Amino acid sequence: MALNVYNQTDYRGYLKYKEYFREILNNAREVLDLPKRVAVSVIFVNDEQIHQINRDYRNIDRPTDVISFALADNKDEIDYIPEELGDIFINIDAARRQAVDYQHSEKREICFLFTHGLLHLNGFDHQTKEEEQEMIRYQKLILDKLVGQDD
Repeated sequence: MALNVYNQTDYRGYLKYKEYFREILNNAREVLDLPKRVAVSVIFVNDEQIHQINRDYRNIDRPTDVISFALADNKDEIDYIPEELGDIFINIDAARRQAVDYQHSEKREICFLFTHGLLHLNGFDHQTKEEEQEMIRYQKLILDKLVGQDD
């Protein structure tokens, strides 16, 4: 399993989440029956950076909390490797606000955003009520093992 964490901001302290992400990825491998070897990249960004990504790649002119780019969306590419799931961009500014809004820890929110992005990389979506309910169920299954006990 490869987990790459990049920091596009000055939030160096957030690199500590790599171990939590690794544990979430292991939980997700069990719950989703993923291959033993998978690779995910996580990039920490701020409001301004994710706004630009959202505008340029999704034609949505506002910031968001997390954006995922699944490599499976590009299976026709010559260098597509099924074990490489894709990239997750986590907006630290939004994570901080949402942790306060939802009255839980920053750790819980960042781990939730990673899990949410990971599910998107694996084909989950929330365009309909049914899809949303399924995604929530899987988020709970994956996350409760890690963050349920201390938040």
